[in-house]
Amino acid sequence: MAGRMPGGLRPTKETISSMKSLVTGPAARSAAIACALLAAGSPLPVLAQAPTQSQPAPAAPAQPEPEAAAQPAGISESVAAVVNDEIISTYDLAQRMRLLIATSGVQPTEQTLPQFQREALVSLVDERLQFQELRRVEREQKIDIVATDEEVDEEIADMARQNNMTREQFLSFLGARGIGVDTLRQQIRAQVSWARWIRGRYGSRLRIGDDQIAATQARLEAAAAKPQYQISEVLIDASRVGGMQQAMQGAQQLVAQMQQGAPFPAVARQFSALPTAAAGGDAGWISQGEMPTEVEQVLEQMRPGQLSQPIPVRDGVYIVYLRDKRAGGGATLVNLKQAAVPLAQGADEAEARAKLEALRPKITSCETLEQAAAGVEGVVAGDLGEAEVADLAPAFRQAAETLQIGQVSEPIRTNAGLHLVAVCGRRAAGEAQVDREQIENRLYGQQLSMIARRYMRDLRNSATIETR
Repeated sequence: MAGRMPGGLRPTKETISSMKSLVTGPAARSAAIACALLAAGSPLPVLAQAPTQSQPAPAAPAQPEPEAAAQPAGISESVAAVVNDEIISTYDLAQRMRLLIATSGVQPTEQTLPQFQREALVSLVDERLQFQELRRVEREQKIDIVATDEEVDEEIADMARQNNMTREQFLSFLGARGIGVDTLRQQIRAQVSWARWIRGRYGSRLRIGDDQIAATQARLEAAAAKPQYQISEVLIDASRVGGMQQAMQGAQQLVAQMQQGAPFPAVARQFSALPTAAAGGDAGWISQGEMPTEVEQVLEQMRPGQLSQPIPVRDGVYIVYLRDKRAGGGATLVNLKQAAVPLAQGADEAEARAKLEALRPKITSCETLEQAAAGVEGVVAGDLGEAEVADLAPAFRQAAETLQIGQVSEPIRTNAGLHLVAVCGRRAAGEAQVDREQIENRLYGQQLSMIARRYMRDLRNSATIETR
């Protein structure tokens, strides 16, 4: 498994992560919604993997666009929550749960449904607060902020393209699973509108100073001496789910689902309490000291491509996926190419050595090695890739340590034959490779995200939210 797990609907580029808070409802409502979602007559399968070019999307049935799905059988519409006198119905909640299930890749079971209900209700509450705030701003400032129908249509078309479907196929797919297009349109309209408002109000005011960039560069340089990990992360916040026991149970269920194929990025977007949820949990490269001690201890034992078991920390439970790992700055990495003549052990090497010694002056750089070797019968050439000097065979290690970049070694004898080795690159392991512009963009995004989360926190604190 490399970097990205397969499956799941991919959200559009405008998608941002809503901060989630714990909102629970009565057990009776949970049971009613669960019965509707798991009804034998209308189960909700998960879009485990979007169709690819080699796997064409199913043909769309000839039927009108499903503007609204029928109310789920077995559930009578009632009030799930009230947000500043605005009602969220149990039908709205069931619809959003269906959409979350389809976009997260997690199978709906009796164990996972409480998580979907919680996340669905939180997202609906947040959207109501966002629209109420946007309408207030529009009235007071006489401006248009809320996304138009045309803009929402463009986002839906983009989502369909990202999943290798036409718009009609995409909407039919959702409709067949009981998801009305109005549910999708409401979510998209909220995401696009809120992102636009945050960027418009605060984006132009943010200034990233030279001192901030210099401090970040210094931190990256210091971190280059430590082992680094490229990870994706999920944090189940214990304060939102009712305590550590519930957080651990939820994390265990998510790990089991991801081991069965649920895509990590989709799960992170729907369940993680971290800012990286908006990027599918992608935390990039991190160094020792940047994560909780409990998480770092697990990372030290993991191999690239592994998914961790749930890791309890002070505020909740982490799940990490280790995408790649690199050594600290104490190690040296070299990129090598070779031209070689295969020889069995004990074979006469005089002819092969003569060929390589005649070839060596013709190799003027790493770029010319393959071309020069191609003209010599019996010589094979290729890129050996990047490796730590300490991990190389002794003869190759000596060449890597003594040759300058672009230089070619004398013929080296190994059990496989005779080799000319060229050093094409050398760097310290973990060396920071982030330029000034990348640092500035990262800091800008972090600050804008922090402002957006604080804004939502203030809206929640000043709102009257009642669950029933």
